Amino acid sequence: MTLYVDPPAWPGHGRLWSHLVSDASYDELHAFADRLGLPRRAFDNDHYDLPEHRYADAVAAGAVQVSSREVVRLLRESGLRRPKGRRARGG
Repeated sequence: MTLYVDPPAWPGHGRLWSHLVSDASYDELHAFADRLGLPRRAFDNDHYDLPEHRYADAVAAGAVQVSSREVVRLLRESGLRRPKGRRARGG
């Protein structure tokens, strides 16, 4: 079980954001996010939106740095990808 984070490249609310994902389960993802102190409202369908200033914290806690394309591939291959039409707040 591994957590992955892409580079902060997604603009929104005056800052850049990363995506934090799991390749195993939403439970693992939520537990990791809890350890980082991320609020559950940062969970967006199948990933956490991580503000740029928290990127180093996620990496220091064990998240593997990957490209944005790799994040999507990992979600698809794990079966955890939820298309935008299938909202599932909170996991």
